[in-house]
Amino acid sequence: MKQLVLLATSSLGRKYLVAVTGAALVAFVIIHMLGNLQIFLGADALNHYAKVLQSNALVLWGFRAGLLAVAVIHVACAISLAVENKRARPAEYATKTKIQASLASLTMVASGLIVLGFIIFHLLHFTVKAGPFADYALLKTQIGGEGPLVPDVFAMVVQGFSNVWISGFYIVGVGLLCVHLSHGIGSIFQTVGLRDAKTAVYTEWLAKVVSVVIFVGMAGVPLAVLLGYGK
Repeated sequence: MKQLVLLATSSLGRKYLVAVTGAALVAFVIIHMLGNLQIFLGADALNHYAKVLQSNALVLWGFRAGLLAVAVIHVACAISLAVENKRARPAEYATKTKIQASLASLTMVASGLIVLGFIIFHLLHFTVKAGPFADYALLKTQIGGEGPLVPDVFAMVVQGFSNVWISGFYIVGVGLLCVHLSHGIGSIFQTVGLRDAKTAVYTEWLAKVVSVVIFVGMAGVPLAVLLGYGK
């Protein structure tokens, strides 16, 4: 317990927590994207995938709770480090030199908070089905035209993304997420000591490629629905 307290209270410890939780969140985003892309295999494929995920509610909600805890630790440590850095240099520099700083690196906290808001909306939209999205719970279907009724996730996604404002918000949200990742992935390598002058170019390239792939994969679903897929 003492080590955990020291880890959370020291700057170095919180940097490692940001890196480890960030890596876990990147892995989740990639897995989530691959799951979402099953919509292009047809309604039965996506609905079967959703049925498997929801077959054990205890495991599913345990995973969601763990993921939420990881996200909270990531955000809290990132914000505390940003505040700490700001306090360490309260006076603005006489000459602002930002040659090495990218837009992504300069807006990590802001983009992270916006992405957090996007994730909360995403959960209310498709997971909790809150407010105006409560009617999604009424969408039921049979996989392969037989067997028990299961949630029609395919119809839910098509119905949800048929709204141009919701799809637009998702595409912008995913875009901000990927801007965040384009710097964050490189920072993970740096924090754990796998990035130096020789490897920097490769880690930056990897971060950009992963970010672009995630953007295309995640934004492709609402864009396809807007263009008529599934209707």
